[in-house]
Amino acid sequence: MHSPVSKIKERLTIEDVVSSYIKIEKVGPNFKAKCPFHNEKTPSFFISPERGTYYCFGCGAKGDVFSFVEEFEGLDFKGTLKLLAERAGIPLQSFNREEESEKDRLHKAMEEATLFFINNLKQEKEVLNYLNERGLQEKTIKDFRIGYAKADWTSLYLYLKSKKFTDYEIEKAGLAKKGDKGTYDRFRGRVMFPIMDSSGRVIAFSGRIFIDDEKSAKYLNSPETPIFTKSAVLYGLDKAKDSIRKNNFSILVEGQMDLLMCHQAGFRNTIATSGTALTDQEINAENVVSNLGLVRRLSENIVLAFDADKAGLNATHRAGKIALSLGMNVKAIEMEEGVDPADLILKNGVDAWKKSIRESKHLIEFFIDSVLKKSKDMRMVGLEIKKEVLPFVNSLPSAIEKAHFLKKIHDSTNIPLNALEEDLKKVHEELKNEKRELEEITLSQNKLFRKDYILNRILGIIFWQKTIKESSISLENTIKELERILDKKEKDIFENVENKKEDLIFEAETFYNTNLSLERDVGELLANLEEENLKEKLAKMMWSLQKAEEDKDVGKSNEILKECQIINNKIQDIKNSRKK
Repeated sequence: MHSPVSKIKERLTIEDVVSSYIKIEKVGPNFKAKCPFHNEKTPSFFISPERGTYYCFGCGAKGDVFSFVEEFEGLDFKGTLKLLAERAGIPLQSFNREEESEKDRLHKAMEEATLFFINNLKQEKEVLNYLNERGLQEKTIKDFRIGYAKADWTSLYLYLKSKKFTDYEIEKAGLAKKGDKGTYDRFRGRVMFPIMDSSGRVIAFSGRIFIDDEKSAKYLNSPETPIFTKSAVLYGLDKAKDSIRKNNFSILVEGQMDLLMCHQAGFRNTIATSGTALTDQEINAENVVSNLGLVRRLSENIVLAFDADKAGLNATHRAGKIALSLGMNVKAIEMEEGVDPADLILKNGVDAWKKSIRESKHLIEFFIDSVLKKSKDMRMVGLEIKKEVLPFVNSLPSAIEKAHFLKKIHDSTNIPLNALEEDLKKVHEELKNEKRELEEITLSQNKLFRKDYILNRILGIIFWQKTIKESSISLENTIKELERILDKKEKDIFENVENKKEDLIFEAETFYNTNLSLERDVGELLANLEEENLKEKLAKMMWSLQKAEEDKDVGKSNEILKECQIINNKIQDIKNSRKK
């Protein structure tokens, strides 16, 4: 019997899957593209239909259809399997393990809660009328699975208990809290907006208070859980991603109603920050790709549409800074005071919103105008330009672009160009070390993601083979190799993955259950792991070399160069061994 992985690979070719995400072009028997996993101008990302694999000569990203979708979409293996199986038309029920992991149970609890809230909403005419008055159509409410949490302390908790979920699971999913008088529902008397991951699984909720009691927060969001990382998802991204790719830009709004009205009006490339959080890093310490990192992979172009108040301007500043740091092209819409996108569409119509998007300005121009509106005192304007605008100019990669925007500032404020250039140099010096640190973090995190992906695959095979009476590989030799490559003891290698053991076993079983050459594949995985580990060491050494050269420390530079050569030779030996 074929595994679901092999069936999916039979139906979906690597070139078809990759081309549904990025533009590819044929080069002989292969295809090439600009790598979606790092910024580059010249394509170095190659796809081999014969092998069913991809490789980037720029950043080293490599793998098959599963690793591509997993990394591009920011999903775990089960989410990737679900997404690709649906696309290939392959049912997965018969492949499920009898023993469910903790994450499986949490996903099921979230799905049951969603259905419970949807059913509640059907019975609440007052809440439905409110949503209709805000402009939402029945189809939109259904498509986004909007529901209602009754103003009751334990209705969801008791419902989930009836579905055989434990107190621990209900609390772990962020659906209930434990107090002095027992366990009670986290969400009460709120319109419920499910937040979903890229594959459409509900992973969190954002609840808006229905009747304001002047004590409760207007919005209450799920806490972080094993299946929900606030900085790894945006509300509506699961429904917006295809439109973002097609239109080659995204629209980032703040509230759920803003997003819902935009989607309803045909702007399905809209995503929202509500219930989530933005982060400066593309990949965090747990190898989770950030939400804007995922959006950048879909399109480098983004339009920000936040409110015109102080909080909205701060949000535009923060989102703009993060988007620019990820290499995105950023524009912003100038909203009227007290009017958000949902209001504009409802009161002025779709054409008014379309006009606002068309008239959006480059982020730097947006902030120039913002500074000029705040003050007419030219001394204060100059200080604000240095503080609010020049850091954005400094982040531009092109000297021509920098000169263009300095001229724009000069034309708008009459600040002398030479003064702007001097202040820009000062800003550059102030931000230089911070920029270098961010680049080093990003580089090491990208390497770490690939290394950990391979390591998890190996650990999954080891866990799986330990459950079998006659193992297909030498477990002792495999573990010894891991200890040598990572320079760690066995207990240190395994201690951080015990909580995801079942997920790793599931992935290994699904991938390798019908594999007749597991020993060979494990050997290749170990070689790949060693190569990635050496590349990570080399990257760190190169940063140290750059610093030593800047400090004009010749002795240290020569020392580091020798170490780099040794590491390079080891990497070359691994590559040569594959050719034999």
